[in-house]
Amino acid sequence: MDSNRRQFLRHSLTVLGAAAAGEIACRCARAAADNQVPSGPAVPALTPDHQVVDARTGAPMPMSPDSARQGVPGRRWIMVIDLAKCDGCGSCIRACGKMHFIPPDRQWIKVLRMQDSEKTAPYFFPQPCYHCDNPPCTKVCPVDATFKRSDGVVLIDNVRCIGCRFCMAACPYGARSFNWGPPQNPPEAVAKGYSPEHGFPRRIGTVEKCDFCPDMAEMGMLPSCVSGCPMGAMYYGDENEDAVTNSQGETQRLSKLLLDRSGYRQMEELGTKPRVYYLPPKNRMYAPPSPPTKD
Repeated sequence: MDSNRRQFLRHSLTVLGAAAAGEIACRCARAAADNQVPSGPAVPALTPDHQVVDARTGAPMPMSPDSARQGVPGRRWIMVIDLAKCDGCGSCIRACGKMHFIPPDRQWIKVLRMQDSEKTAPYFFPQPCYHCDNPPCTKVCPVDATFKRSDGVVLIDNVRCIGCRFCMAACPYGARSFNWGPPQNPPEAVAKGYSPEHGFPRRIGTVEKCDFCPDMAEMGMLPSCVSGCPMGAMYYGDENEDAVTNSQGETQRLSKLLLDRSGYRQMEELGTKPRVYYLPPKNRMYAPPSPPTKD
């Protein structure tokens, strides 16, 4: 049964690839006959021989600059979230949204309301992309649009993204979003120009997610979510320096903090090796959230 399913999927992908290649060939022929280059942004497409081309012209699609793909030498960016300090205010969501011009219909950081059992108090659980050291998302991308850098950050190059959404299916944490319609890029986003390090301007039919703000980290600045947290619940830093800092200017030794506070990573049993650690919600610094009311 498994063998038949694999053969069916392989045959389906071959047919779809051939159809896409035929469409690309037709468009190229029409453009050549009309002696004109199609207007508008490039449309990445995967050919049967595994080449990423512009579906309008058949020209190969470029890679993002090496500086965006290689990472900052000698750095290993990491995040720690203290669940005892998080009061669920959502300031991290708003700061991230403002920094990255994120549309109101999505969030790069989710703040979940958690409760481990009926007899324990609920708590809040901020969930960004985990920038895993063993990321399943990068392994399934057929065009190398999502990639892992030497400094630990996982990014998406929407110039190459063909919108297959394999990475979304592979991510066990649901960290990715899809641009279903034409995005409304504000003038500030357009003026800055595209880079995988900040994820805008957006393009229709591409995937996006939390980027760990590596461009800010390289300049010695905290990511917008960390600096925008009024509770100082989020820490960010360099694993190689064994130090993390929060919005209150509190710098902690990473290894000691994780050891003393029993730091853990979500669903470690999956083997994804996230670069975001959590400190348990013990001795919380705020009143626990009220239980939801029943109608």
